[in-house]
Amino acid sequence: MNSIVIAPSILSLDYSNVSAQLEILKESKAEWLHFDVMDGHFVPNLTFGPDILRGFKKACPLFMDVHLMVEDPETYAPIFIKNGADLVTFHTEALNNDLTRIQKLLDDIHGLGAKGGIVVKPNTAIEPFESVLQSCDLVLIMSVEPGFGGQKFMADMLKKVEWLKEKRETLNLSYRIEIDGGINQDTYRFALNAGCDTLVAGSYVFKNDIAKTIEGMLE
Repeated sequence: MNSIVIAPSILSLDYSNVSAQLEILKESKAEWLHFDVMDGHFVPNLTFGPDILRGFKKACPLFMDVHLMVEDPETYAPIFIKNGADLVTFHTEALNNDLTRIQKLLDDIHGLGAKGGIVVKPNTAIEPFESVLQSCDLVLIMSVEPGFGGQKFMADMLKKVEWLKEKRETLNLSYRIEIDGGINQDTYRFALNAGCDTLVAGSYVFKNDIAKTIEGMLE
């Protein structure tokens, strides 16, 4: 079994107190930072570019888990890798769920020395992507509609997690299973019990005692 990783989402940072919060994160048991890239087109919100990623990487050298919510991940994945992404995940929907394009982008990400994986929105089934799982270092299941923080957890998405866990075992693969959206003091347990080993947490971490909240999810 993969060890549990908590990936605090910088979307929920207090941007009036960034340095202090990053220092807390560096001393906490968080191993990753989750970096949401939104282009205002694929999702109706606009967030961070590659220069911001480079700044975070310099200030807080945790593993950078970059989630591309953009219309053109084929163009932007290499740019974010160049600027510090350790792992890049992209939405299958952005490539029209085309398995050939998805496989090529995963290969390109690996060729640039980063880890790669796919993401599906709540209304997108995961089963059609079985053939690319062997090329995924991580599969991210959205448990809210991507684009904004603070949404309610969609428990039905745990069926996708359970399917991924079963496929990982039957196909003898090693990808991580990540979930993003609505993680709090209750839902993180549901996610872990279903088979997740990587939890993206935003508001729940940054609106509470950061270090204690992260440690609590690892107990």
